[in-house]
Amino acid sequence: MFRRNKPLPRREAISGRQHGLSMAVKTYLLRHAQVLVSSLGQLSRTPVATFMTAAVIGIALALPTGLHVLLDNAQQLSGGWQGATQISLFLKTDTTDFQARTLANRLRKLGEVEDVHYISRQQALNEFKALSGFGDALKALQDNPLPAVLVIQPNNKARSPASTSLLLAKLKAYPEVDIAQLDMQWIKRLYAIMAIVRQGVVILAALLGLAVLLVVGNTIRLAIQSRRAEIVVIKLIGGTDAFIRRPFLYSGVWYGLLGGIIAVIAITVALLIISGPVGQLAALYQSPFKLSYLGLGSIVNLLMASTLLGLLGSWLAVGKHLREIEPT
Repeated sequence: MFRRNKPLPRREAISGRQHGLSMAVKTYLLRHAQVLVSSLGQLSRTPVATFMTAAVIGIALALPTGLHVLLDNAQQLSGGWQGATQISLFLKTDTTDFQARTLANRLRKLGEVEDVHYISRQQALNEFKALSGFGDALKALQDNPLPAVLVIQPNNKARSPASTSLLLAKLKAYPEVDIAQLDMQWIKRLYAIMAIVRQGVVILAALLGLAVLLVVGNTIRLAIQSRRAEIVVIKLIGGTDAFIRRPFLYSGVWYGLLGGIIAVIAITVALLIISGPVGQLAALYQSPFKLSYLGLGSIVNLLMASTLLGLLGSWLAVGKHLREIEPT
């Protein structure tokens, strides 16, 4: 009599399934790695055409990214200008020197004020004589027409446009103050212009991203047409669309990645070229400003975006043109 085979224990069966799944995953990843390397080898056989396509992608990506970096530098520079914002309080002409100094001491105790500089009426007149060139004409005046001035330097809590406007309204309420002047219109206009430019950069990035999709898609379309006979043979022997599609998808990935690398190099070189003149201009204004370059996070994001655009462009092209090729 034949003895029946005993079923495998539950633990051994689970272990066998896990081992089989692990081998399947390894095989799947190994095939993708092989296609990834072979697609790069395929591109290396036509280095000039590959470089030209990647260069077009790199230039298209470098334009909006470079503008974004310049906007970030401009925002840092405008932040330094905003920190130098001052409020000038022109006191009433009947305010005595003692009253003006007392008011200055009171303002120094405010939480939004970093420093208060007092300019007396006589100091204001002396400065006006020295700077205006009307010194002889001013001697004919019997009284000093200029008021005393308190120059307020806001601290970090009140350096935003909204906070500084609130501080200005508070300072206007003092009875000794005749006119409170804050020249922040140019800062608000600068921020408004920068907001418009930033929106323009977003639109430009979207349009150039579409251009990258078209460039990659057209390049992959030409590659498919050049290998049409090979694709027909693969389909005749039973090759699936997924198998045929894979090398073209990885070609798009390589195009996107190479274009991103070219974009990073182009932006870095451009910033290096203009860093010298920018440094000289900053030195003339005695400013410590230095041009900022692409950070590691920005580089990674740019390479990821370029790779995804290359993959998406190749996916769209392969999905459309591969269905048109069928054995007859």
